[in-house]
Amino acid sequence: MTPKKVRVMDTTLRDGSHAIRHRFTKEQVHNVVKALDEAGVPVIEISHGDGLAGSSMQYGMSLVNEFELIEEAAKTSKNAKIASLLIPGIGTRKELKQAKDCGISMVRIATQCSEADISEQHFGVAKELGLETVGFLMMAHMLSPEDLAKQAKLMESYGADTVYIVDSAGTMMPRDVSARVKALTSELNVPIGYHAHNNIGLAIGNSLAAVEAGAVCIDTSTSGLGAGSGNTQTEVLTAALSKMGYETGIDLFKIMDAAEYIVQPIMEYPMTINRDALTIGYTGLYSTFLMHAKRAGEKFNVDPREILLELSRRKAVAGQEDWILDVAAELANQ
Repeated sequence: MTPKKVRVMDTTLRDGSHAIRHRFTKEQVHNVVKALDEAGVPVIEISHGDGLAGSSMQYGMSLVNEFELIEEAAKTSKNAKIASLLIPGIGTRKELKQAKDCGISMVRIATQCSEADISEQHFGVAKELGLETVGFLMMAHMLSPEDLAKQAKLMESYGADTVYIVDSAGTMMPRDVSARVKALTSELNVPIGYHAHNNIGLAIGNSLAAVEAGAVCIDTSTSGLGAGSGNTQTEVLTAALSKMGYETGIDLFKIMDAAEYIVQPIMEYPMTINRDALTIGYTGLYSTFLMHAKRAGEKFNVDPREILLELSRRKAVAGQEDWILDVAAELANQ
């Protein structure tokens, strides 16, 4: 029997950017891409954590221009595809074309899960540029499986080659993941992917649940470097999938070495489930709110968990980072 294949997309150099305050250097990018490429990782994502053009006062300034980093990644990779994230409203067709010129061959177009309709033009431009396209439905826990499938269907109609269910909050249970994957696989004709965060400790378990339910693409980050409590660890998922009889094409010992010797020295702190990240997972908030809430908490002397709870009560979603300071100031004055 031919083993089933799972395509791993490593997002260390994009989602991991959040965890190091967007301070990747060209040397770090070179070393990470070289190690992942030699280990056999098929897709490596790189951009500001909030996607192309994300470097700003609102989302955090990059240490190095992301297009220089993309060029370095593309120049270094011998086999892996280089991808970037684009969130319509932050990135535009201008940055997408520039990223293509710098060497990406895939773009992952991300929207809030209920707003797939704003991505149509971006898929069109990506197709004109000859890019492989991925639709990225963020905060996917906020819609029922049936309604999420309708949004995914829109992205497929716009030209998405793959559609991802994105657990941006790291809040879903395995049964929630399975239900959404099954809903999408029954409605769509393109592959389904899954992106996890580990805020309640279920990134690996949920990724395996997604694969068992029919997903064939899984996002990871090496050593789990990512927003919140990080993502599904590339090296751990590689081992787990191998034990389950799935093929990833990734050399387990090489990806272990990449995690321990290349990525972990870059990390400013280990990816653990601390009380703030757990609050995000428990309340279902966007994982990238974590660092913003910590900084706002320090500035206004407010427990970051109180800020996160209030944001959850107000149903804040991605793109409303500027709200965090307002909420912290209000809580400080109560």
